[in-house]
Amino acid sequence: MYNDFSLIYDRFQEIDYREFINFYIEVFNRNNYEPHSIIDLGCGSGEITVLLGKKGYSVTGIDISSDMLSIAQNKAFDNGVDITFLNQDMTEFSVLDKADAVISSLDCINYLPCLNDVKETFSCVYESLKPNGIFIFDINSEYKLSNILGNNTFVYQDDEAYCVWECGYFPEDKVTSFELNFFVKDNSGKYDRYFEYQEEKLYSVRELQSIAEEEGFKKTDVFSDLSFEEPKQDSERIFFVLRK
Repeated sequence: MYNDFSLIYDRFQEIDYREFINFYIEVFNRNNYEPHSIIDLGCGSGEITVLLGKKGYSVTGIDISSDMLSIAQNKAFDNGVDITFLNQDMTEFSVLDKADAVISSLDCINYLPCLNDVKETFSCVYESLKPNGIFIFDINSEYKLSNILGNNTFVYQDDEAYCVWECGYFPEDKVTSFELNFFVKDNSGKYDRYFEYQEEKLYSVRELQSIAEEEGFKKTDVFSDLSFEEPKQDSERIFFVLRK
């Protein structure tokens, strides 16, 4: 969960969110499915949530971070889209009206620390979906966690903020840690210092497929890096498409 980091989260992201939207729409098309209502689980600062809203979908954004939701709400207002935002834990979330689809983007599942949390999340997703509903999520692969992130340090800066992102990979625990030290300029021109610690857990395709089956999902497709190709050894992001 990002708290203070929400202050600069969008500033240093190098992500084409429209590619995610296009991928989701293509998934729906390939499954001959036309969803109207979508839950964006772990919506963060709302970039994908708002883009979905602008496409005409009825969207509900769910996130455990109230700071992130505040940013997301402002984006929705600025873009003139009506989105419901809920401050809930993804392992125990619930909605009043079932949705046609649930998405969980940008490795939210990796932030769940154990398989039981994944199981509880999948159970909540299943209960929140209408019959034949679709659940799309992605994870960071072992290759990305161990090699791209690994034990590397990344530095991001501009005129308003400076961030040092230190990674540590622990293969015995299947965990990658992130230590975030960042400085944000205030109105007086001085810099405020913040620190956050995060972890991502590595999950195998087989583990996630097994839990999906246990929770009642009847179909699982697995793809690589916003394509419809099978994952490879050097795939960085793995996408799952589950059907209720």
